[in-house]
Amino acid sequence: MVRRLSLLFAGALMGATAMSVVYGSPSTTANAAGSDTYRQLAIFGDIFERVRAQYVTPPEDKMLVESAINGMLTSLDPHSSYLNPEAAKDMRVQTKGEFGGLGIEVTMENELVKVITPIDDTPASRAGVLAGDLISEIDGEEVRGLTLSEAVEKMRGGVNTPIELTILREGATDPIQITVIRDIIKVKAVKYRVEEDVGYMKITSFTEKTFDDLRSAIAAMKKDIPADKLKGYVLDLRLNPGGLLDQAVSVSDAFLDRGEIVSTRGRDPKDVTRFDSRAGDLTDGKPIIVLVNGGSASASEIVAGALQDHRRATVLGTRSFGKGSVQTIIPLAENGALRLTTALYYTPSGTSIQGTGIIPDIKVEQPLPDELLGRDVSRGESDLRGHIKGAAEDDEGSGSAAYVPPDPKDDVQLSYAMDLLRGKKTDPAFPPNPDQAVLNQ
Repeated sequence: MVRRLSLLFAGALMGATAMSVVYGSPSTTANAAGSDTYRQLAIFGDIFERVRAQYVTPPEDKMLVESAINGMLTSLDPHSSYLNPEAAKDMRVQTKGEFGGLGIEVTMENELVKVITPIDDTPASRAGVLAGDLISEIDGEEVRGLTLSEAVEKMRGGVNTPIELTILREGATDPIQITVIRDIIKVKAVKYRVEEDVGYMKITSFTEKTFDDLRSAIAAMKKDIPADKLKGYVLDLRLNPGGLLDQAVSVSDAFLDRGEIVSTRGRDPKDVTRFDSRAGDLTDGKPIIVLVNGGSASASEIVAGALQDHRRATVLGTRSFGKGSVQTIIPLAENGALRLTTALYYTPSGTSIQGTGIIPDIKVEQPLPDELLGRDVSRGESDLRGHIKGAAEDDEGSGSAAYVPPDPKDDVQLSYAMDLLRGKKTDPAFPPNPDQAVLNQ
C-alpha cells in the first residue's frame, strides 16, 4: 500500500485512535503503590545511573527517560504512548485539520520525496509544483538519507516563511529550483463528488472539521442532484485511520434519527458513557452504502458499526482494522502529553469490535495490481503485538487488505456499490431494513 502524507498531517494505522482529551490530576481512586513497587522503582534508578555512568558512549538523559516511559506504555498496548512536547504539538495540529505548510501530499520513492499531488489553491500549486515531481533537496540539504517523516518535518514551518525545493522533473534536463512561501493549509477531511445520480463522500480522517465538511458536502450534492433523481450515497471510509471520538459521533448522527451511536466502557464497570443520536437525517433517509477495508480503523469503525447496527446503511468491502479502544490524551503541562488507553467502545448492539473488526454485510474483495501481488498489504489490530484481546476475537482475527486503486475505474468495491444503488445488482443485505435492527437495550 502506498503510504501518503499530507505535510504535517498523517495518520499511521498503528497510531489510529478514537481520542478524547481530559484535563486535571490523576484519579485519587487508584490504589496506592505498595512497597514492592517502590523496590522495583529503586532497581530502575540503579540501572539508569549505571547506564549514564558506564555505557560506551554518553547517552542523553532525556532520551533515556523518554524511552523508559514509552517502554512502559507500549508494554500495555500498541496505542498507549508518551508524547513529548513536539509530538504533542503535532498531534494537536493533526486533529485541528489546518497547519502552516506547503500543501502537497507526498510519498518516498528511490530515497527521494515524490509529490503525489499538490492540493488545489495552496502555496505549492501556485509555485508550480506538479504531481510526479521528485524533491531532491530541501533548502539545499540532500533528501537522500532522510526518512519520509524527517523530510516532512523539514518542510514544516511558520506561515509566510520561504522554503527552497530542488525538484527533478521528468522531461527536464536540469534540476528545477522552486521557492515556496508557507501558508495556512486547511485540509479537507471530506472529499466528495457527484456521479450522475449518486453522491460520493470520502472521509479521510476525523479532525475537528470533519462534521462541518460532511454537512457542506451533503448540502452541495443535494443542490446538484434533484431529490427525485438521487439514488443514494456512498460513504467511503476505506484507508481512514480514525481520529476524534466526538467527530465520529457527529458523523454517525448525521445519518441517524434516534438511538445509541456508541458506548465506551472503562476499567470500572460503572464507568460507562453512552452517545445518542438526535432527530434529523441530513440525507433525508436516502439509501447509504458504507465502504470499509483493512485500512478502516477506530473512529471510522464507530461510524460503520453504528449505521450497520441500526440498519441505516449497508456495509460493503472487507473486514475492518478492528481497533475498538479509546485513547485519552492527558496534557502534562510543558512536558507534552500522555496518550493512554482508558476504555473500549461498543457498537449499538453491545458488540466490541476490538481485535475483530466490522464484518461487512456484503464482502467484495478489491483485486491487487501486479506490482502488489505477493506482498502483504493486509492490516489488522489482531496482528499487532501486545494488542488488547477483544471479547469476541476469533481465530480469523481482524483486518484485511488495505488497498484502494487510485483510478475509480479500477475500483471494484465502488463499482459494486454504485450498481446496487442503481438497481443493476441485487443483494439481500441491500437495502437494509431498520425494523430488523437488534440493538442493546
